[in-house]
Formats: sequence, C-alpha cells, structure tokens
Amino acid sequence: MSAEFNAAALLKERPVADLARLSNRGVLFGAVGIVAVAAGYFMVDLSQFLQSYLIAYMFWIGISLGSLSLLMVQYLSGGAWGLVARRVFEAGTRTLPLMALLFIPIAMNLPTLYKWARPEAVDDHIIQLKAGYLNPEFFYLRTVIYFVIWMGLTFILNKWSKEQDETAPEGPGPKDRRFRVLSGPGMVLHVLAITFMSVDWVMSLDPHFYSTIFGVLVLGGQGLSTLAFTILVLQGLSNSKPISEVADAERFHDYGKLMLAFVMLWAYFNVSQLLIIWSANLPEEIPWYIERLQGHWAPWAVVVLVGHFVLPFMLLLSRNLKRHGRVLSRVAFLVLTMRVVDFAWTIGPVFRHEYTLHWMDFAMVVAFAAPWLFLFYRNLGRRSLVPANDPYFKEAVANGGH
Repeated sequence: MSAEFNAAALLKERPVADLARLSNRGVLFGAVGIVAVAAGYFMVDLSQFLQSYLIAYMFWIGISLGSLSLLMVQYLSGGAWGLVARRVFEAGTRTLPLMALLFIPIAMNLPTLYKWARPEAVDDHIIQLKAGYLNPEFFYLRTVIYFVIWMGLTFILNKWSKEQDETAPEGPGPKDRRFRVLSGPGMVLHVLAITFMSVDWVMSLDPHFYSTIFGVLVLGGQGLSTLAFTILVLQGLSNSKPISEVADAERFHDYGKLMLAFVMLWAYFNVSQLLIIWSANLPEEIPWYIERLQGHWAPWAVVVLVGHFVLPFMLLLSRNLKRHGRVLSRVAFLVLTMRVVDFAWTIGPVFRHEYTLHWMDFAMVVAFAAPWLFLFYRNLGRRSLVPANDPYFKEAVANGGH
C-alpha cells in the first residue's frame, strides 16, 4: 500500500462491474427464497408464515441498525477500521426506509403473533397488569418513534458525509467535530430505541417473561451481524479499487479482532441473562429457559452454543486466519448463519412445541436478501467507497494507523 493517497483519484474510483456482480448475486440468491416463500405461503398457515417473517425481519434489520451503531461508534472513537468500512455502514443505514415498509405485515397481524393483542388477553391477569404498555395503539406509536430516531440520525449523518465528499479536503475543525457532537447523544437515543424495540418486537411475544438485559443482548447481536456482513462485502470488493488499496491484511486483522470481541460480548450477555434468571428461580422467568433448554429445542441450544460461540471463538484466536480475508469471510458467513438459528431459537419456542426450526425460517431470510441487498449495493455504488476527504483518512489509512 503506497504511503501517499490521491484523494481525488480515490473518490472517482467506482468498481461498477463488481458492485453490479455482487448485487446480481444477492438478488438471484434472494429470488430463490422468494419463490420458496411464495410456494410456502399456500402450504403453511398464517401463523407459521408470520413467525418466519419475524425471524427474517429481525435478522435483516439487525444489520441495518448495527450499521448505524458502528457508524456512530466510529465517529466517536476514530480508527482506521471504521474509515475503511464507513461506506458499508452508511449504505446499510440507508436500508432503513425499506425495513420500515417491510414492518407493515407485522403491524397488520399483531394478534397472530402477540398474545397481548388478542381478545382473550383480558382473561390473563399478568397481561392486564402490563396493558398500559402492551396495547396496539401504544405499540404503533412507539414503532413510529423508533423509526423517526433511526432514520433521522441516518439522514443527518449521511447528508454531512456527502457534503464532506463534495468539498475540498479540510483539516480537523467544526465540520468534522459535528459528527461526534451528534453521535454522542445520538448513540444514547439509538440504544434506548433498540432496548424498547427488542422488548416490543421480540420479548413481548411471551408477555409473562421479562429480562432487564434483553435489549443489550439484541444490541450486541446486531453489532456482530454487521461486522460479519461488512467482512463479506469488503472481501467481495478486495480486488477492486479503491478497496484493494485500503483493505489489506492488517485491516482484515482488525475486523477479525473486532468480530472476536463481539462473539465474546454476545456470549457474555447470554450467560449473564441465564445466570441471573437461574439464580432468581422466579416462575415468571424460568419457563422461558426451560422451553429452550429441554425437550425438542435442547439440541438447538447446543448448536447455538457451539456454532455461535465455541467454534467462531476458537477459529478467531488464530492470527493468520484473521489476516486472510477469504478465510475470515467464511467464519463471518458461519456467524451470520448462526444469527438466523439464534433468532429461530429465541422466537420459535413461543409458538412451536412439537417441532423446532422450519424450512420457511431460512427461506424467508433468503427472500429478504433480494430487496435488502439490491438497495444496499445501489446505495453503496452511489457514493465513493472510501471517505478520502475525511481529515483523518490519510493518516489513519495511508500510514497504517489504527
């Protein structure tokens, strides 16, 4: 990698063919899922369809929201790892309007998914104690607030980033500082929104269960999903300029270390939740784990443990593996696959007592890939692939800083 970078030349580089190739692969991959889901719609009942839909929705919005989280973390912390991946994060955040649109089927079928939205909920004493919060009208209002926060932060950060691209390079100053000034309180709002969102969309599926760490667990999983996805994108573009100039072995090593950290963080949050609930031994909480650690779901608990933590952890301890983008991308794909299994293991037992994973769970995730990846790569191709006008770009990337 050369010591000097020409910002203007880097900004002009657009690997149009490679972006189109990756986009077409994603759309074709998703098209297979769409065909399978369309066929499955007539083969399964509405409840099964919506269960799989929610699993897929949580997986893909996790990457969108994780992109926003890591984008703001990078602005607050600095570092070459985020400068190289910033365009991936920004393109990921700009898929949020699509995710808002894709939430409509869930919003229109609350009683099918959520017990507290059904007429018979009036006979459940515990649900009635939570009725001031768990009711459709307040649920819709909170959902609107979440998307307003996320899309507002996305709009402002992407707008300022575009302005930075279109102006001559400047040194650190007010225009650079504003990213950090917004990202500080923005991160607080974002974390609060995700915490309440995780309660509304996932934890309230079982309205008798509650966990004070559930939102943090979802947040950590989103960061892990986004890092794994980012590695796959950068590896796919690693032979194309300007990514080939900045995404070297050292940079993939950085992402591998970050992914290892998030794997451990995800495991720590899960173990913390389990230990707290197990030690308290409260009848409101322990059935949630009994359903997932015994019976039909017990083998999948082992799969999640091994595939989501043990195996990635052991592989990512290798320095050589983390420095090879192609090998690291295979670990990233494993992590993303296990994120789907983890969502199915979390959501499925609420509805499925005689069977576990359903083929529609995976078909729906693949189907979501078509519109999501199409929009993502379209967003990615509209901007320069590196923030060459960022005042810290030359020092942090060209000179190998961290």
